[in-house]
Amino acid sequence: MARADATVQRLHVAADLVAGALVEMDAKQAHYLRNVLRLEAGAPLLVFNGRDGEWRGLLESVGKKQVTLRLEAQTRAQDTPPDIWLLVAPVKKDRLDYLAQKATEMGVGRLVPVITARTQGGKHIAVEKLVANVIEAAEQCNIMTLPEVAAPQKLSEALAAFPTERQIIFCDEEAAPDTRLDSVALKGQKLALLIGPEGGFDDAERADLQARKNVHSLSLGRRILRTDTAVVAALARLQAQLGDW
Repeated sequence: MARADATVQRLHVAADLVAGALVEMDAKQAHYLRNVLRLEAGAPLLVFNGRDGEWRGLLESVGKKQVTLRLEAQTRAQDTPPDIWLLVAPVKKDRLDYLAQKATEMGVGRLVPVITARTQGGKHIAVEKLVANVIEAAEQCNIMTLPEVAAPQKLSEALAAFPTERQIIFCDEEAAPDTRLDSVALKGQKLALLIGPEGGFDDAERADLQARKNVHSLSLGRRILRTDTAVVAALARLQAQLGDW
């Protein structure tokens, strides 16, 4: 979705956003605005925090130690995207960065790295790096709500503590290619998309999933997809069915 004014820089901030408030940018943002973009006092800026919508303001001061923004008006109210979690077996570094960015763009509300029996890459995950990728994607892609990034956990532990009212869409490489979902039944529900490693789920994991009443199998077709590709394909299919597209 294009912004009304794509020439204005857009940044995520932690501060509460209200008309007239003075927002101090963090050190990294201050460096970027001052030394990379070379903005001066009076330059416009868009900011969001995931709670209070998007706001337009003017830089009030651009100093060596501090850059501040005076908020003028809200440009967009806070939205409420579909409630979708993504449980995904982590992959190697660059592809994990890509995965976090695309999951954010596709409207995921919570990203949970799950370690499965056949997980090969990404077992040592820098959560802070994933959060940075989420923020960057949200800033660049006009997104209002940041997905929460959870600490990595074993799939068995995630399932043991999983809320029973949330429906799990299990991307099953062994499901029949024409396996589909009932979009009417899913609309308005709390959902989670589960995507495993490129080696697939083992027999014990598959049996555990198939025994759960809140798990629904979904085929992504006859092709074998890499995990990061499967994330985009599955989210596109699910969002299209839910009407978010």
